[in-house]
Amino acid sequence: MKYSKAKIVDTFDDFMEFWSRVRLESLERQIQLWHEAYMANYPELLKKQVESYEENGFNWREIAKKHVFPQLGERVPLMKEARRTLTVCTSIHKKACRKLNLDFDIVYVIYVGIGCGAGWATRYAGKPAILLGLENIAELRWHTKNRLSGLIAHEIGHLLHMAWRGEWERFEELEEQDPFFMLYSEGFAQRCEHIILGKESWHQAQSEDWISWCRQNKGWLAREFLKRVENGESLREFFGSWFSIQGKRFTGYFLGHELIVYLEKENSLKEIALFSIEEVKEKAINYLKILSATRT
Repeated sequence: MKYSKAKIVDTFDDFMEFWSRVRLESLERQIQLWHEAYMANYPELLKKQVESYEENGFNWREIAKKHVFPQLGERVPLMKEARRTLTVCTSIHKKACRKLNLDFDIVYVIYVGIGCGAGWATRYAGKPAILLGLENIAELRWHTKNRLSGLIAHEIGHLLHMAWRGEWERFEELEEQDPFFMLYSEGFAQRCEHIILGKESWHQAQSEDWISWCRQNKGWLAREFLKRVENGESLREFFGSWFSIQGKRFTGYFLGHELIVYLEKENSLKEIALFSIEEVKEKAINYLKILSATRT
C-alpha cells in the first residue's frame, strides 16, 4: 500500500497579522483587505471561496458582511483554540490509513474565510485537500478535540468517496444538483467518520438530545425530505449550518448515515461508494419510503 502523507498549510498567522491592522476598521474595509491583503497570498483559496458563492447566485461580499465579519472579532479566541487543536489532523489521518486503507496524500488547509464551511473536501494545489474554515468552526463551537476529530474524519470520508469513484471534479457538482446524491454522500462521509474513530461520534450534534431526537423522529424526517424533493423545495434546513428544521441542525447527516448503514446489510462500503447515480436515487428513495412508514 502506498504510504499516505498529511501536509498542513496553516494561514492563521497571516490572518492574525491582517486582523491586527483592520480590527477597528469598518466592515467594508475589513472585507476589502481580507480580499486584497490576507487572501491575496492564497489566490487559489480565494478563488474557490468566491466561485462557491457566485456559482450559486450569491454575492460573497454581502454574505461576508452579514454573516461573518460582524462576529469575527469576538470569535478570535475560539479560532486560536481551534487552530491549536487542529494538530489532531495528523493522528486522524493515520487512523484513516489504518481503518480505511487511505492511500493518497491530503493537504489540510487552516484558514479564516467567508463562511464556506467548517470543513470542505476538495482539491488544493493539485492534491486532495480538506479546507478548515476557522470562522465556521468557531461559530459552531467545534473547537474541541472531539468535534474537530469528527469533522476531519468526516471530510476524509468525502475524499475517500471521491477517490474510489474517480470523480474529483464532478463530485461536488453532483451533490449540489441531486438531493439524493447529497444524502448518500453525507451519509457515506458520516459512516467513515464513525469507522475511522471507532465510535459514533456525531460531531454535528448541537445538544445532548440531538441523536435521540433524530432517531425518534426519523420517520417524519424521511417524509419531510421526500416531500421537499417532490415539491422542488430547498433542503438547506437538512444540511446547512445557518439553518435548522424544528430547531435541529444537520439532520440530513443523520438520515444519510442511516441510509448507508441500511445498504451495508447487503453491500460492502466499497460497493456502496461505487453505486451509479441511478442506483443511488433508487436505493435512497426506497429506503426513505421504508422509513416513512415509521409513524414518528
